[in-house]
Amino acid sequence: MTPPPDFTIHVHDSLAAIGREAWDACAAPTGDPFVSYDFLHACEASLSAAPRQGWGPRHLSLRDADDRVLGVMPLYLKGNSQGEYVFDHAWAEAYERAGGRYYPKLLGAVPFTPASGPRFLNHPDADPATVRQALIQGALGLTEQTGVSSLHVNFPTRAEWEAMGEADMIRRQDMQYVWRNNGYQTFDDFLVALSSNRRKTIRRERRDAQAGLEIRVLTGAEITEDHWDAFFAFYMDTGSRKWGRPYLTRDFFSMVGQTMADRVALVMAFRDETPIAGALNFIGRDALYGRQWGALEEVPFLHFELCYYQAIDFAISRGLSRVEAGAQGEHKIARGYLPSPVYSAHWIADPALRTPVARYVEQERAGVDAEIAAMTAYLSPYRTAD
Repeated sequence: MTPPPDFTIHVHDSLAAIGREAWDACAAPTGDPFVSYDFLHACEASLSAAPRQGWGPRHLSLRDADDRVLGVMPLYLKGNSQGEYVFDHAWAEAYERAGGRYYPKLLGAVPFTPASGPRFLNHPDADPATVRQALIQGALGLTEQTGVSSLHVNFPTRAEWEAMGEADMIRRQDMQYVWRNNGYQTFDDFLVALSSNRRKTIRRERRDAQAGLEIRVLTGAEITEDHWDAFFAFYMDTGSRKWGRPYLTRDFFSMVGQTMADRVALVMAFRDETPIAGALNFIGRDALYGRQWGALEEVPFLHFELCYYQAIDFAISRGLSRVEAGAQGEHKIARGYLPSPVYSAHWIADPALRTPVARYVEQERAGVDAEIAAMTAYLSPYRTAD
């Protein structure tokens, strides 16, 4: 439960306490926009992920004897399970019915972001495996020290997931839907890879969605505060109808626009110069990540056009290898997004809860593997080889 000799773990109640330079020295080499200082700081500074919303920062830094930061981990003391996308509400209810106290818990994750990526970030001069092991043990040690019920790490990489399993954390698996770029040069190249029925359907959906509208993909300096005003209205309308309480504040979008607009692809639909719908994407080193969407006008197939087809177009134009379209949505399969595993890992202090959860997760993992295989075999829109 302790870091290797000559390394120390420090706990910080804000990202600013670690600092942009030290954090991004570890985060920037990953190419992942969500673990960047700018994204995580926007979550905190905008009060989207704040203690009163159930997100209390407990970020870790790993330092050597000269106080140099060799690794960092985004970590939060959670007072609820909202905004996580790995669902443990049933565990919490069962434990509390039995007289236990599930909250608070510790969560290693990016707030409100069901996108797989690194959770244990190392400086390029440090050994990744050593840093990862030290941060895992540091997080487990903080769980024990603070007396909370559990530690959870959501949407890590597979290598991190396996390493946490070696540290006796419970490994859970789910799935999301991912479009992969098989060397396509144009959207039509992608369509050629599909069955003839799916080609026809997608062309019709795109034609119907675009009728009477202008679709623009904005990035960098093209994105103005007026665009963010419009998008926030879309986000609030959709969020209020689907979730009851949207998570992100208006300030979050301005902060992202000020600090990382070059890593944003904002797809907007206009009718007579009036924006009516939009989809927000973040650009990674080799992937496009779909995040929020919203619309103030009902247009057939517009959701598919802005969230899926425009994302594919953009990824092809940038030479990106994949589009990750976020949580849930079996309807994505018919649009070329195939099921792919995503991971989480969990440490539960009380054996009375840990044992049944471990048993359940093992069965669940086998079921997810079987479901991925069946969906890929029977629902894939891609042409089979002759």
